Amino acid sequence: MNNINDKFTKVTEVTLVFWIIKILATTLGETGGDALSMSLELGYLVSTGIFAVLFAVAVIVQILTKKFHPFVYWTTIIATTTVGTTLADFADRSLGIGYAGGTTILLLLLTASLLIWYRVLGSVAVGTVSSPISEVFYWITIMFSQTLGTALGDWTADTAGLGYGGGAIVFGTMLAVIAAAYYRVKISHTVLFWAAFILTRPLGAVVGDLLDKPIMNGGLAISR
Repeated sequence: MNNINDKFTKVTEVTLVFWIIKILATTLGETGGDALSMSLELGYLVSTGIFAVLFAVAVIVQILTKKFHPFVYWTTIIATTTVGTTLADFADRSLGIGYAGGTTILLLLLTASLLIWYRVLGSVAVGTVSSPISEVFYWITIMFSQTLGTALGDWTADTAGLGYGGGAIVFGTMLAVIAAAYYRVKISHTVLFWAAFILTRPLGAVVGDLLDKPIMNGGLAISR
């Protein structure tokens, strides 16, 4: 799953450190999104608009850079998590379609993004992200995956009744299974990457909620 060609320097190598930072970034995105929409009471729609602008700016800067810059890359990742958080909450709660409806719609959007990307460029592997058009597909797909992950995390913790701790165990276990499959099962590493990438988001979502939700709701009530 690592990049093996020095030509592709604008997307970070997929290593253990990548996954650790990714989970931390998604947790930060969950609390950051909630801080704006809930703590500052701007609402999901306004917050989504603000984060969407920040996401667009971050993607443009990332595409315009000539080589890989860790700060720019991870800023863009965090931007996808914050807009993903508020967009998922807006779809699930403000539009009244619920977690199941929001998860279904977002899964369809993510699948469409991957299929169109594959149809246009012939591959969705991270190692092929070397042109502006592939970067656009890469970041749109990541944004949809982050949004889907938020809805999936909320669905698991609330609707399924597993709570935030239970949700963290479920998604952590699923990621461990994917990691084992990477080394022991002959499954496309590209498929495993995107599966893991999607699952890190609900893990970050439930961990973020575990940290800041009220104790009576199963959280630790730590200030956002």
